[in-house]
Amino acid sequence: MRLRKVKNAKEKLLSFSGLVIFNPEDYQGKWNDKFQNNNPIYLEIGMGKGKFILENALNNPNINYIGCELSESILLKAARQIAEFNLNNLLLLNINANQLFNIFSHGEIDKIFLNFSDPWPKARHEKRRLTANSFLKIYQEILSDCGEIELKTDNRNLFEFSVMKFNEYHFKFKDLNLNLHEQFNPEVITTEYEERFKNLGNIIYYIKVEK
Repeated sequence: MRLRKVKNAKEKLLSFSGLVIFNPEDYQGKWNDKFQNNNPIYLEIGMGKGKFILENALNNPNINYIGCELSESILLKAARQIAEFNLNNLLLLNINANQLFNIFSHGEIDKIFLNFSDPWPKARHEKRRLTANSFLKIYQEILSDCGEIELKTDNRNLFEFSVMKFNEYHFKFKDLNLNLHEQFNPEVITTEYEERFKNLGNIIYYIKVEK
């Protein structure tokens, strides 16, 4: 079920100005200054309602997290939940992933999470997939040396496409799982979609690669 568009969501986001960053371009190359520490920075692209990134931030106070979400309505729902925890290691951005090149400097990000991204199944939409050429070029630029990308999806075609593209761009494969939840692992933090798909018995594919 898709979340209904919230009326005046953009204006309502302004009340979360300490959590949601509205001028991210101003912090390019300065995100550690924004967090006021030199901890690693992990980025989730397409964070949805925020379950995954919130749990990560709570469990790992020595890592800085930035969540990106294009939908203002979905980001608003996430911000309302996350703000209650008053975390100093989590920030949110209302941006399109193709803007990342202008928001982060070379090597500024240590890990990227791609969780259940839109598979854009039609061939003519291939360039919109978050593991298409244009996005992988951005990731290579903003990732630190040995920076990682973790991808989870229930879409077999997107999984196979991503494996091919990661290999084409010379990423090193560190882990690949064709059924992530075949065995219970308490260390796996799930997204909202992932919980739903897991309960339905859907297979979840997982990849971890290194720059």
